[in-house]
Amino acid sequence: MTSRRISEMTVNRTRHAMLGALLLWLALPAAALYKVVGPDGSITYTDRPPSDGGGRVSTMGSGAAVGAPSPQDRLPLALRQISERYPVTLYSARDCPPCDEGRALLVQRGVPFAEKLVASDDDAAALERAIGVRTVPSLTIGKQVLRGLSQPEWSAYLDAAGYPRESGLPRNWQQAEATPLVARQTPRSTSPERASAASAPAAAAPLPSAPSGLRF
Repeated sequence: MTSRRISEMTVNRTRHAMLGALLLWLALPAAALYKVVGPDGSITYTDRPPSDGGGRVSTMGSGAAVGAPSPQDRLPLALRQISERYPVTLYSARDCPPCDEGRALLVQRGVPFAEKLVASDDDAAALERAIGVRTVPSLTIGKQVLRGLSQPEWSAYLDAAGYPRESGLPRNWQQAEATPLVARQTPRSTSPERASAASAPAAAAPLPSAPSGLRF
């Protein structure tokens, strides 16, 4: 048998092996992907759930490609660890100058925070259940509740939690918009007649009044 014939047989066998491996791979179900955030803040992606139970695990979905990191993942490691241990939530209302001052303090220090808007009586009642009063602005740092704006007090508690005094947020960081404290229900579908009437031009409605008992 000539060397050329042996070479051709070798190439054919290699092609068959590669084709078989490809078919086998296509026949396998897509592997589930997991995102694991370790105690030190490191992020690992794996196709097997960790067995030691350490770290925070989230499922990326079966066969899903690893998407863009969440806003929390974009934070510097030290800041991400602080914000996960002591998350900050600002409770505010519209047309509230003290709320604007409190928000500016958090932005100036580069504190990542969630903002909950108190814009209805349901929101005000939920605020009272959460922190005991209907006062805005109010702030929670972890489990610590700060009722009303006191910049020295807010700063002292942010210092104690470990938040830096100067912003360390990424340049492309965008603060999430404020959302109502109580989720609004989606209106039910209406009949064609009601839908037509609703689509007709109407006079501008007045702005809702401030929630009952809300104090600035």
